[in-house]
Amino acid sequence: MDLFFARQPIFDKNKNVTAYELLYRNNGHENIYNGIDGDKSTLTVISNSIYSLELETISDNKRVFINFTENLIKEGIATILPAKDVVIEILEIVEPTKDVLASCKKLKDNGFTLALDDFVFDEKFTELIKLADIIKVDFRITKGKDREKIFETLKINKNIIFLAEKVETLEEYKEAANLGYKYFQGYFFSKPIIISAKAIPTDKVNAVKILELTTKEDIDFEKIELLILKDVGLTYKIMKLINSSLYSFENKINSVKYAIALLGEKEIIKWLHVVLLNNLNGGNYREMVNISLMRAIFCENICNLTEDKKMVSFSYVTGLFSVMDTILNCSMEVITKEIFLPYEVKAALNGWEDNILKMILDLVVNYEKGEWNVVIYLSDKLNIESGMIADAYYNSVKWIKKVKY
Repeated sequence: MDLFFARQPIFDKNKNVTAYELLYRNNGHENIYNGIDGDKSTLTVISNSIYSLELETISDNKRVFINFTENLIKEGIATILPAKDVVIEILEIVEPTKDVLASCKKLKDNGFTLALDDFVFDEKFTELIKLADIIKVDFRITKGKDREKIFETLKINKNIIFLAEKVETLEEYKEAANLGYKYFQGYFFSKPIIISAKAIPTDKVNAVKILELTTKEDIDFEKIELLILKDVGLTYKIMKLINSSLYSFENKINSVKYAIALLGEKEIIKWLHVVLLNNLNGGNYREMVNISLMRAIFCENICNLTEDKKMVSFSYVTGLFSVMDTILNCSMEVITKEIFLPYEVKAALNGWEDNILKMILDLVVNYEKGEWNVVIYLSDKLNIESGMIADAYYNSVKWIKKVKY
Protein backbone atom coordinates (compact mmCIF):
# COMPACT_ATOMS: atom_id res chain seq x y z
CA MET A 1 0.00 0.00 0.00
CA ASP A 2 1.05 3.61 -0.57
CA LEU A 3 2.44 5.56 2.37
CA PHE A 4 1.39 9.18 2.71
CA PHE A 5 3.01 11.33 5.35
CA ALA A 6 3.11 15.04 6.01
CA ARG A 7 4.03 17.25 8.92
CA GLN A 8 1.89 19.94 10.54
CA PRO A 9 3.59 22.63 12.64
CA ILE A 10 2.91 23.17 16.33
CA PHE A 11 3.55 26.74 17.50
CA ASP A 12 4.37 28.32 20.83
CA LYS A 13 2.94 31.66 22.03
CA ASN A 14 5.59 33.56 20.09
CA LYS A 15 4.40 31.84 16.90
CA ASN A 16 7.66 29.91 16.61
CA VAL A 17 7.48 26.28 15.50
CA THR A 18 8.31 24.11 18.48
CA ALA A 19 7.35 20.69 17.06
CA TYR A 20 5.63 18.91 14.18
CA GLU A 21 2.85 16.36 14.22
CA LEU A 22 3.36 13.63 11.65
CA LEU A 23 0.19 13.02 9.66
CA TYR A 24 0.10 9.75 7.77
CA ARG A 25 -1.98 7.05 6.15
CA ASN A 26 -0.88 3.76 4.63
CA ASN A 27 -3.99 3.76 2.42
CA GLY A 28 -4.86 7.05 0.77
CA HIS A 29 -8.42 5.89 0.01
CA GLU A 30 -9.31 5.40 3.66
CA ASN A 31 -9.09 8.50 5.82
CA ILE A 32 -9.93 6.88 9.17
CA TYR A 33 -8.30 4.83 11.87
CA ASN A 34 -9.83 1.49 12.73
CA GLY A 35 -8.15 -1.12 14.87
CA ILE A 36 -5.38 -2.92 13.03
CA ASP A 37 -5.20 -0.23 10.32
CA GLY A 38 -4.18 2.28 12.99
CA ASP A 39 -1.45 -0.08 14.19
CA LYS A 40 -0.15 -0.58 10.66
CA SER A 41 -0.17 3.16 9.99
CA THR A 42 1.98 3.93 13.01
CA LEU A 43 4.35 1.02 12.37
CA THR A 44 4.70 2.11 8.75
CA VAL A 45 5.49 5.71 9.64
CA ILE A 46 8.05 4.56 12.21
CA SER A 47 9.70 2.26 9.70
CA ASN A 48 9.65 4.63 6.74
CA SER A 49 9.52 8.15 8.08
CA ILE A 50 11.72 7.71 11.12
CA TYR A 51 14.45 5.33 9.99
CA SER A 52 14.51 5.18 6.19
CA LEU A 53 13.82 8.89 5.72
CA GLU A 54 15.85 10.30 8.65
CA LEU A 55 14.02 11.82 11.63
CA GLU A 56 16.14 14.96 11.78
CA THR A 57 15.26 15.84 8.18
CA ILE A 58 11.51 15.38 8.62
CA SER A 59 11.42 17.14 11.99
CA ASP A 60 13.88 19.95 11.16
CA ASN A 61 15.58 18.95 14.43
CA LYS A 62 12.38 19.56 16.41
CA ARG A 63 10.22 17.10 18.32
CA VAL A 64 7.58 15.09 16.47
CA PHE A 65 4.15 14.01 17.72
CA ILE A 66 3.19 10.49 16.62
CA ASN A 67 -0.23 8.87 17.13
CA PHE A 68 -0.28 5.59 19.09
CA THR A 69 -3.07 3.05 19.33
CA GLU A 70 -3.86 1.00 22.42
CA ASN A 71 -2.17 -2.09 20.99
CA LEU A 72 1.09 -0.29 20.22
CA ILE A 73 1.17 1.39 23.63
CA LYS A 74 0.78 -1.97 25.40
CA GLU A 75 3.38 -3.61 23.15
CA GLY A 76 5.94 -0.93 24.04
CA ILE A 77 6.74 -0.19 20.37
CA ALA A 78 7.67 3.40 21.25
CA THR A 79 10.80 2.30 23.09
CA ILE A 80 12.61 1.83 19.76
CA LEU A 81 12.28 5.60 19.21
CA PRO A 82 14.47 8.37 20.68
CA ALA A 83 12.54 9.62 23.73
CA LYS A 84 13.90 13.17 23.54
CA ASP A 85 12.67 13.61 19.96
CA VAL A 86 9.23 11.95 20.06
CA VAL A 87 5.97 12.81 21.80
CA ILE A 88 3.65 9.82 22.20
CA GLU A 89 0.19 11.02 21.20
CA ILE A 90 -2.40 8.76 22.80
CA LEU A 91 -5.49 8.58 20.61
CA GLU A 92 -8.85 9.52 22.13
CA ILE A 93 -10.20 6.00 21.48
CA VAL A 94 -7.61 4.43 23.82
CA GLU A 95 -9.25 3.04 26.97
CA PRO A 96 -7.31 3.71 30.22
CA THR A 97 -7.12 0.06 31.28
CA LYS A 98 -4.62 -1.22 33.86
CA ASP A 99 -2.40 -2.52 31.07
CA VAL A 100 -2.47 0.82 29.24
CA LEU A 101 -1.67 2.76 32.41
CA ALA A 102 1.20 0.41 33.26
CA SER A 103 2.60 0.80 29.75
CA CYS A 104 2.30 4.59 29.89
CA LYS A 105 4.13 4.57 33.23
CA LYS A 106 6.99 2.64 31.59
CA LEU A 107 7.10 5.16 28.72
CA LYS A 108 7.34 8.01 31.24
CA ASP A 109 10.11 6.17 33.09
CA ASN A 110 11.96 5.90 29.75
CA GLY A 111 11.81 9.67 29.31
CA PHE A 112 8.93 9.99 26.83
CA THR A 113 6.50 12.90 26.76
CA LEU A 114 2.85 11.82 26.69
CA ALA A 115 0.07 13.79 24.99
CA LEU A 116 -3.67 13.04 25.15
CA ASP A 117 -5.27 13.63 21.75
CA ASP A 118 -8.71 15.25 21.17
CA PHE A 119 -9.26 15.25 24.92
CA VAL A 120 -12.76 15.44 26.41
CA PHE A 121 -12.87 15.06 30.19
CA ASP A 122 -14.28 11.89 31.75
CA GLU A 123 -13.50 10.64 35.26
CA LYS A 124 -12.23 7.36 33.82
CA PHE A 125 -9.22 9.28 32.45
CA THR A 126 -8.10 10.52 35.90
CA GLU A 127 -5.12 8.16 36.24
CA LEU A 128 -4.06 8.81 32.64
CA ILE A 129 -4.20 12.58 33.27
CA LYS A 130 -1.79 12.10 36.17
CA LEU A 131 0.75 10.60 33.74
CA ALA A 132 0.18 13.01 30.85
CA ASP A 133 2.38 15.99 30.01
CA ILE A 134 0.23 17.59 27.30
CA ILE A 135 -3.52 17.72 26.69
CA LYS A 136 -4.65 18.48 23.13
CA VAL A 137 -8.03 20.18 22.78
CA ASP A 138 -9.80 20.15 19.43
CA PHE A 139 -11.23 23.66 18.86
CA ARG A 140 -13.59 22.35 16.17
CA ILE A 141 -15.27 20.04 18.69
CA THR A 142 -14.77 21.91 21.98
CA LYS A 143 -16.74 25.16 22.09
CA GLY A 144 -17.38 28.10 24.43
CA LYS A 145 -16.86 27.55 28.15
CA ASP A 146 -15.64 23.97 27.58
CA ARG A 147 -12.39 25.36 26.13
CA GLU A 148 -11.75 26.94 29.52
CA LYS A 149 -13.27 24.23 31.68
CA ILE A 150 -10.60 21.79 30.50
CA PHE A 151 -8.14 23.65 32.76
CA GLU A 152 -9.84 22.05 35.75
CA THR A 153 -7.68 19.02 35.01
CA LEU A 154 -4.86 21.01 36.64
CA LYS A 155 -6.42 19.94 39.94
CA ILE A 156 -5.43 16.39 38.97
CA ASN A 157 -2.04 17.21 37.45
CA LYS A 158 -0.70 20.75 37.98
CA ASN A 159 2.06 20.25 35.39
CA ILE A 160 -0.22 19.68 32.40
CA ILE A 161 0.48 21.83 29.32
CA PHE A 162 -2.47 22.59 27.03
CA LEU A 163 -2.33 22.50 23.23
CA ALA A 164 -5.15 23.99 21.14
CA GLU A 165 -5.49 22.11 17.86
CA LYS A 166 -7.51 22.79 14.72
CA VAL A 167 -7.19 26.50 15.44
CA GLU A 168 -8.31 27.96 12.13
CA THR A 169 -8.66 31.70 12.78
CA LEU A 170 -6.59 34.43 14.41
CA GLU A 171 -9.49 35.05 16.81
CA GLU A 172 -9.36 31.42 17.98
CA TYR A 173 -5.58 31.68 18.43
CA LYS A 174 -5.98 34.82 20.57
CA GLU A 175 -8.75 33.19 22.61
CA ALA A 176 -6.63 30.11 23.25
CA ALA A 177 -3.60 32.20 24.22
CA ASN A 178 -5.68 34.31 26.63
CA LEU A 179 -7.16 31.18 28.23
CA GLY A 180 -3.68 29.82 28.93
CA TYR A 181 -2.97 27.38 26.12
CA LYS A 182 0.78 27.15 25.53
CA TYR A 183 0.90 25.41 22.13
CA PHE A 184 -1.21 25.90 19.00
CA GLN A 185 -1.85 23.77 15.94
CA GLY A 186 -3.94 24.51 12.87
CA TYR A 187 -4.10 26.77 9.85
CA PHE A 188 -4.70 30.09 11.64
CA PHE A 189 -1.18 31.09 10.57
CA SER A 190 -1.97 30.73 6.86
CA LYS A 191 -5.18 32.76 6.78
CA PRO A 192 -4.44 36.41 5.87
CA ILE A 193 -5.98 39.26 7.82
CA ILE A 194 -6.21 41.86 5.07
CA ILE A 195 -5.48 45.35 6.38
CA SER A 196 -5.66 47.00 2.97
CA ALA A 197 -6.65 45.58 -0.39
CA LYS A 198 -5.38 48.65 -2.25
CA ALA A 199 -1.67 48.02 -2.71
CA ILE A 200 1.41 46.08 -1.67
CA PRO A 201 2.95 47.79 1.41
CA THR A 202 5.44 50.42 0.20
CA ASP A 203 8.30 49.20 2.40
CA LYS A 204 8.11 45.81 0.69
CA VAL A 205 7.79 46.87 -2.94
CA ASN A 206 11.53 46.62 -3.69
CA ALA A 207 11.73 43.07 -2.35
CA VAL A 208 8.65 42.07 -4.36
CA LYS A 209 10.19 43.56 -7.53
CA ILE A 210 13.36 41.49 -7.03
CA LEU A 211 11.27 38.38 -6.35
CA GLU A 212 9.26 39.08 -9.49
CA LEU A 213 12.45 39.33 -11.60
CA THR A 214 13.67 35.96 -10.30
CA THR A 215 10.53 34.25 -11.61
CA LYS A 216 11.04 35.30 -15.24
CA GLU A 217 12.39 32.92 -17.84
CA ASP A 218 15.16 35.32 -18.94
CA ILE A 219 16.46 36.80 -15.71
CA ASP A 220 17.96 40.29 -15.92
CA PHE A 221 20.71 40.16 -13.28
CA GLU A 222 21.72 43.76 -13.94
CA LYS A 223 18.26 44.92 -12.84
CA ILE A 224 18.45 42.61 -9.82
CA GLU A 225 21.82 44.10 -8.88
CA LEU A 226 20.45 47.67 -9.05
CA LEU A 227 17.48 46.75 -6.87
CA ILE A 228 19.72 44.99 -4.33
CA LEU A 229 21.88 48.12 -4.13
CA LYS A 230 18.77 50.16 -3.25
CA ASP A 231 18.29 47.99 -0.16
CA VAL A 232 21.07 48.58 2.39
CA GLY A 233 20.04 45.56 4.47
CA LEU A 234 19.98 43.23 1.47
CA THR A 235 23.33 44.54 0.22
CA TYR A 236 24.83 43.93 3.66
CA LYS A 237 23.45 40.38 3.78
CA ILE A 238 24.77 39.39 0.36
CA MET A 239 28.21 40.83 1.12
CA LYS A 240 28.25 39.05 4.48
CA LEU A 241 27.27 35.78 2.81
CA ILE A 242 29.89 35.93 0.07
CA ASN A 243 32.64 36.70 2.59
CA SER A 244 31.54 34.07 5.11
CA SER A 245 33.16 30.71 5.83
CA LEU A 246 30.64 29.09 3.46
CA TYR A 247 32.81 30.31 0.58
CA SER A 248 36.60 30.10 0.61
CA PHE A 249 37.59 33.09 -1.50
CA GLU A 250 41.13 34.31 -0.86
CA ASN A 251 40.32 38.01 -1.31
CA LYS A 252 37.49 39.98 0.26
CA ILE A 253 34.59 40.54 -2.13
CA ASN A 254 33.22 44.10 -2.04
CA SER A 255 31.02 44.23 -5.16
CA VAL A 256 27.44 43.01 -5.43
CA LYS A 257 27.92 42.39 -9.13
CA TYR A 258 31.02 40.28 -8.45
CA ALA A 259 29.19 38.45 -5.64
CA ILE A 260 26.33 37.52 -7.98
CA ALA A 261 28.81 36.28 -10.59
CA LEU A 262 30.72 34.20 -8.04
CA LEU A 263 27.62 32.65 -6.48
CA GLY A 264 26.15 31.76 -9.86
CA GLU A 265 22.61 32.23 -11.11
CA LYS A 266 20.99 29.23 -9.43
CA GLU A 267 22.67 29.83 -6.07
CA ILE A 268 21.86 33.55 -5.95
CA ILE A 269 18.20 32.95 -6.86
CA LYS A 270 17.86 30.26 -4.20
CA TRP A 271 19.47 32.52 -1.63
CA LEU A 272 17.40 35.55 -2.66
CA HIS A 273 14.15 33.62 -2.24
CA VAL A 274 15.07 32.70 1.32
CA VAL A 275 16.22 36.20 2.31
CA LEU A 276 13.48 38.11 0.48
CA LEU A 277 10.69 35.97 1.92
CA ASN A 278 12.11 36.48 5.41
CA ASN A 279 12.25 40.23 4.79
CA LEU A 280 8.69 40.32 3.44
CA ASN A 281 7.38 38.25 6.32
CA GLY A 282 8.88 40.59 8.89
CA GLY A 283 9.65 37.71 11.26
CA ASN A 284 5.99 37.26 12.29
CA TYR A 285 5.66 33.69 11.07
CA ARG A 286 8.94 32.12 10.05
CA GLU A 287 6.98 29.02 9.12
CA MET A 288 5.33 31.00 6.31
CA VAL A 289 8.73 31.29 4.65
CA ASN A 290 9.18 27.53 4.97
CA ILE A 291 5.70 26.93 3.53
CA SER A 292 6.28 29.27 0.58
CA LEU A 293 9.57 27.61 -0.35
CA MET A 294 8.25 24.14 0.42
CA ARG A 295 5.20 24.62 -1.80
CA ALA A 296 7.40 25.99 -4.60
CA ILE A 297 9.65 22.93 -4.76
CA PHE A 298 6.83 20.47 -3.97
CA CYS A 299 4.71 21.91 -6.82
CA GLU A 300 7.75 21.64 -9.09
CA ASN A 301 8.36 18.04 -8.05
CA ILE A 302 4.70 17.14 -8.61
CA CYS A 303 4.70 18.79 -12.03
CA ASN A 304 7.73 16.70 -12.97
CA LEU A 305 5.58 13.63 -12.35
CA THR A 306 2.93 14.77 -14.84
CA GLU A 307 2.96 14.59 -18.61
CA ASP A 308 3.11 18.41 -18.87
CA LYS A 309 6.71 19.08 -17.85
CA LYS A 310 6.84 22.37 -19.76
CA MET A 311 4.86 23.86 -16.86
CA VAL A 312 7.55 23.02 -14.28
CA SER A 313 8.91 26.56 -13.89
CA PHE A 314 5.37 27.95 -13.68
CA SER A 315 4.45 25.39 -11.02
CA TYR A 316 7.42 26.51 -8.88
CA VAL A 317 6.28 30.14 -9.11
CA THR A 318 2.68 29.16 -8.29
CA GLY A 319 3.79 27.45 -5.09
CA LEU A 320 6.16 30.29 -4.19
CA PHE A 321 3.42 32.94 -4.45
CA SER A 322 0.61 30.83 -2.96
CA VAL A 323 0.99 32.32 0.54
CA MET A 324 2.10 35.78 -0.57
CA ASP A 325 -1.27 37.23 0.48
CA THR A 326 -0.52 36.20 4.06
CA ILE A 327 3.12 37.31 3.95
CA LEU A 328 2.23 40.73 2.50
CA ASN A 329 -1.13 41.04 4.29
CA CYS A 330 -2.63 41.99 0.94
CA SER A 331 -5.20 40.28 -1.27
CA MET A 332 -3.99 37.86 -3.92
CA GLU A 333 -5.96 39.77 -6.53
CA VAL A 334 -4.02 42.97 -5.80
CA ILE A 335 -0.67 41.16 -5.69
CA THR A 336 -1.21 39.51 -9.07
CA LYS A 337 -2.31 42.82 -10.58
CA GLU A 338 0.74 44.74 -9.37
CA ILE A 339 3.46 42.32 -10.43
CA PHE A 340 4.11 40.42 -13.61
CA LEU A 341 3.20 36.76 -13.50
CA PRO A 342 2.23 34.44 -16.37
CA TYR A 343 -1.54 34.29 -16.91
CA GLU A 344 -1.63 30.56 -16.05
CA VAL A 345 -0.04 31.30 -12.66
CA LYS A 346 -2.45 34.17 -11.95
CA ALA A 347 -5.41 31.98 -12.90
CA ALA A 348 -4.27 29.24 -10.50
CA LEU A 349 -3.57 31.62 -7.60
CA ASN A 350 -6.89 33.45 -7.96
CA GLY A 351 -8.94 30.35 -8.74
CA TRP A 352 -10.11 31.71 -12.08
CA GLU A 353 -9.87 28.30 -13.73
CA ASP A 354 -8.99 24.71 -12.88
CA ASN A 355 -5.83 24.53 -14.98
CA ILE A 356 -3.00 22.09 -14.30
CA LEU A 357 -1.24 24.58 -12.00
CA LYS A 358 -4.40 24.94 -9.88
CA MET A 359 -4.72 21.14 -9.61
CA ILE A 360 -1.06 20.81 -8.61
CA LEU A 361 -1.38 23.57 -5.98
CA ASP A 362 -4.60 22.02 -4.62
CA LEU A 363 -2.87 18.64 -4.36
CA VAL A 364 0.05 20.20 -2.47
CA VAL A 365 -2.17 22.16 -0.06
CA ASN A 366 -4.35 19.13 0.69
CA TYR A 367 -1.26 17.00 1.19
CA GLU A 368 -0.05 19.48 3.81
CA LYS A 369 -3.36 19.10 5.66
CA GLY A 370 -3.44 15.32 5.42
CA GLU A 371 -6.60 15.32 3.28
CA TRP A 372 -5.60 12.06 1.64
CA ASN A 373 -8.85 11.39 -0.21
CA VAL A 374 -8.50 14.70 -2.05
CA VAL A 375 -4.83 13.93 -2.75
CA ILE A 376 -5.78 10.60 -4.31
CA TYR A 377 -8.53 12.22 -6.40
CA LEU A 378 -6.18 14.92 -7.73
CA SER A 379 -3.33 12.49 -8.38
CA ASP A 380 -5.76 10.44 -10.50
CA LYS A 381 -6.80 13.56 -12.42
CA LEU A 382 -3.15 14.46 -13.01
CA ASN A 383 -2.36 10.85 -13.95
CA ILE A 384 0.31 10.56 -11.26
CA GLU A 385 1.10 7.32 -9.41
CA SER A 386 0.05 8.11 -5.86
CA GLY A 387 2.99 6.17 -4.46
CA MET A 388 5.40 8.73 -5.94
CA ILE A 389 3.87 11.70 -4.12
CA ALA A 390 5.37 10.89 -0.71
CA ASP A 391 8.84 10.72 -2.30
CA ALA A 392 8.25 14.11 -3.92
CA TYR A 393 7.20 15.51 -0.53
CA TYR A 394 10.22 14.07 1.28
CA ASN A 395 12.61 15.40 -1.38
CA SER A 396 11.01 18.81 -0.91
CA VAL A 397 11.57 18.64 2.86
CA LYS A 398 15.22 17.76 2.25
CA TRP A 399 15.58 20.67 -0.16
CA ILE A 400 14.14 23.13 2.38
CA LYS A 401 16.54 21.89 5.05
CA LYS A 402 19.42 22.47 2.64
CA VAL A 403 18.52 26.03 1.56
CA LYS A 404 17.70 27.34 5.06
CA TYR A 405 20.52 29.26 6.65
